[in-house]
Parts: sequence; C-alpha cells; structure tokens
Amino acid sequence: MKIDPKEIGTKDLHQFLLASVAPRPIAFVSTIDKNGNNNLAPYSFFNAFSSNPPIIVFSSNRRVSDNTTKDTLQNVIDSGECVVNVVNYDIVRQMAVTSIQFDTGISEFEKAGLTPIESDLVKAARVKESPVNMECKVKEVQPLGEQGGAGHLIICEVIRMHVDDAVIDDRNRIDPHKIDLMGRMGRAYYVRASGEAIHTIVQSVTEISIGYQQIPESIRLSKILSANDLGRLAGLKNAPLKENFIKLINAHQGVKSIIAGPKKQENLHQLAKNVIDKEDNIGMAAEILWLADSI
Repeated sequence: MKIDPKEIGTKDLHQFLLASVAPRPIAFVSTIDKNGNNNLAPYSFFNAFSSNPPIIVFSSNRRVSDNTTKDTLQNVIDSGECVVNVVNYDIVRQMAVTSIQFDTGISEFEKAGLTPIESDLVKAARVKESPVNMECKVKEVQPLGEQGGAGHLIICEVIRMHVDDAVIDDRNRIDPHKIDLMGRMGRAYYVRASGEAIHTIVQSVTEISIGYQQIPESIRLSKILSANDLGRLAGLKNAPLKENFIKLINAHQGVKSIIAGPKKQENLHQLAKNVIDKEDNIGMAAEILWLADSI
C-alpha cells in the first residue's frame, strides 16, 4: 500500500500518521484565558526535545472539520504560559472528558472532576491528580499551515517541575510502574506503559560494539535465533574467545551432551536461544553460538 499525502483526504491521512507514529505521550495542558477562566485539554502531538534548556513541544492542530482552533492555542498566545501535566492510568478517562469541545469559558476541570491547584511561577493551574506538572513559559508558537489539520508548534521552556513523591524509586528516579503513564495510539486506541508492557534494554552508547557484520554467517542465518537475538549479539563489546570454548564444554553439561551427539550446530543454537530467553545471559549464549560456528 502506497499513500500520497496529496491524494488522500486529511482525515484519513491523519489516522494513518497517528497509527504509525505511536505510542505518543499525552500533554495534558492547562491554561488560563484573559478573563481568568481555567482551560484543560489533551494533546498527543507532544514530546521533550531538549534538557538544557529544558524544552517540551506540543502541537495544537486546526480542526479538520471546520478549520477552527482550540482555546488552548489562543490562551498560550495571550498569556505566554501553560502547565503541561502528564496523564496516568488513574485519570485517563477524566482526560478523555476534557477532549470534548465545550464552549469557550467552560472549565474542563469542573466537567472532568479534576482539581485545579495554584502553580508557583505561572498563572495557569496545575492538575492536582496528575503525578507530574511542568510549569512552562511559551518561547514560540510556530504555525505549520492554514488549512484544517495544520498544527501549531507550541515550544515551551519548563521553568518548574512538580513530581509526586509516590512515583519516585530508591534511586531518586521516576519508576515507570509507579507513574503508570498512558500513551495514545491511532483512533481510540491507548497503551498503558507499566507492568509487562515495560521492557529494560541496556545498551552502552559509548563502548563500541562488534556490530552485526562481525557475527559469523552461520549465526546470522540461524533459523532459531530472532532478529532481536542477533541485535543483542551485535551489541556485544567483544566476540567470544576460542580459548574459552574448552572451559565452556567442560563446565556446561548441556553443551557437552550436544557436542557428543548429532545436529550439533542446530542443537547448540537452540540451547543458546534457551539461555537468552530463560536466563537472559547473552554472554553465555554468545559463547555457545561461536562454539557452534567453530565445529
């Protein structure tokens, strides 16, 4: 399937884009209008782009249906401020209520049953129920077009963060399981970023790895190993040394049994796969695989 953005309706293109660029974090943006009314709206065109200075960006798009803009956009232009709150599982359905197109001046805080609390440095209120609030000064609003669906990049500098102590771990970092964030997919699909959805991938970015091309061909072409298995092997700092193979054979009963039987390479690959999946020991798995290649 090929899609030419110039030949497809904006509404349909929007859904293809959002279903492909996913999951996306949700900026729960609180603002205040000229009359002092609180406004609260969610935006999934959102991310962090710099730590020094701390810059986060969200986009408020023109509505496809009638080319109108949201109150949030006018409020940040008028005030130059906002608070970006995060959305966790506990408030995701209340967040959904704030996406309704209420009339200007209506408080989405009240409609969704959320609590506005005073910020330290900006006039816009924070969402009490959100585990993280980022008070922001708006540095720039960059229009991306004039037709329905066009975004406005709202570039914000974080001038204060509020983080609930309940989501902090013993290393003074945010625990993904405790903060329990929600992400947006395409259409009405969301993802809960906690529990089994969380995967730890440790890969040094400063130590040079052996790379995919240094993996022996017999291993690269294995019908047992997955692409992710090969990726872990490519990330190793050093390839296994042949002088360690005898020690491996003597120390590992499974290896010794396979060496004495038929289909040595295939069975060693399966053993290595088991070591990766069950023991999460990529070093030992690599030694078994390189041994298999040498046979």
